[in-house]
Amino acid sequence: MDTERSLLQILRSESLPKAVQAEIMRLILEGEVGPGDKLTEADLAARLQVSRGPVREAFRALEEAGLLRLTRNRGVFVRQMDREQATELYEVRAGLDEMVGRILAPRITAEQVAELREFIKEMDTASSRNDPDGYFPRNIRFHDRIVEMTGNTKLLEIYRRLMNEMHLMRRRSLFQGGGILVSNEEHSEMVEALASGDPEKASRMLREHVMRGQARLLPLLNETVPVVA
Repeated sequence: MDTERSLLQILRSESLPKAVQAEIMRLILEGEVGPGDKLTEADLAARLQVSRGPVREAFRALEEAGLLRLTRNRGVFVRQMDREQATELYEVRAGLDEMVGRILAPRITAEQVAELREFIKEMDTASSRNDPDGYFPRNIRFHDRIVEMTGNTKLLEIYRRLMNEMHLMRRRSLFQGGGILVSNEEHSEMVEALASGDPEKASRMLREHVMRGQARLLPLLNETVPVVA
C-alpha cells in the first residue's frame, strides 16, 4: 500500500490524528511493526510528513484501544500479550461469534451467502499463491462482514474493538502455525452453516472456528515469552 496515497484518502473524511492512527494500525495489521517494537513520534512524524502532535494523539488513542503501551521514560511500544491474555480474548470472541451465528443464520440472504463465498474464493487464491498479504486483509474483512450482516451496530462496535487487540497475534496463528489452509476450509463450513438457516448449527460452527484458531496459536506461545507476530 502506498503510504502517502492511503493517508490522503483517509484525510478526505477524517481528522489528521485519525489518519495517523489509521496508518499506525495498517503498519501493525500488515506486520511492518510487531509486538514489542518501539515506535517514536519523530520517526512517524517524518514518515507521514506531519507534526508530532497528531502522532502523540494517535498514540494515546491506540493505547486506549489496547494496541500500544506507553511507558514513562522508555517510550511507546506495540503491545505484547502473554498466554493468559490471549486465552481471554479468544474466549470472549468465541462467545461473540456464537451470538453472531444465532442472529444471522435465520435472516441471511442468498446475496449475502454469495458474497461470503466470493471472499472464500479470493482467500483460496491468495493461499494457493502463498500470499499472506493478500490473504490476511480479506480474512479480516470476511469476519467483519459477517458481523455487519447481523445489522446489530452495538455488536459490531464491540466486535471491532476486540478484533483490534486480536490482530496483534492473528497473523502468527494463520501463518507461523500453518493454519491458513485449514482456516479457509473452516470458513466454507461456516458459510454453509449460515446458509442452512439453522441458528444452532451456525453458532456452533462459528464458535468452533474461533476455538480451533486458539488451538493453533497456543502451541506457539511460551508461558514466559510474549506473543511475537
